[in-house]
Order: sequence, then C-alpha cells, then structure tokens
Amino acid sequence: MPVEIALLDALVPSLLFAFIAAGVGSLILDWIFVRYEIYGYLWYPALFRLALFICLFAVLGLCIY
Repeated sequence: MPVEIALLDALVPSLLFAFIAAGVGSLILDWIFVRYEIYGYLWYPALFRLALFICLFAVLGLCIY
C-alpha cells in the first residue's frame, strides 16, 4: 500500500487525493442539500457543512489506510 504517490516526479501523500475527493463530494452534497432545502431544518448549516466534509475525508482516509 503506497503512502506516497509519484506525481510528475514529486512525491505527494495519498491523503491529498482523498482530501480533494472529499471536497468535491462535499460540494456535490451541498448542492443537493441546497436544492432540496434540507438546510432549512438545520440549526447551523455552516457547522453541518464542516462536519460533512470531515466525515467524508475520514471515510476516504480510512479506505486508503
């Protein structure tokens, strides 16, 4: 299991790709939640967005390691 991936002769941590994927997934889910007005039921939407990103990143990080 590689911990670092060679990208254009530079070693980057594999969690960087999990971070980017979690960001994209978070944006997609955020768009869905705004479209269906789910944020209206939440007390603090910004905290929910942050928690959603952290949960996605943790799941993807655990899948890598």
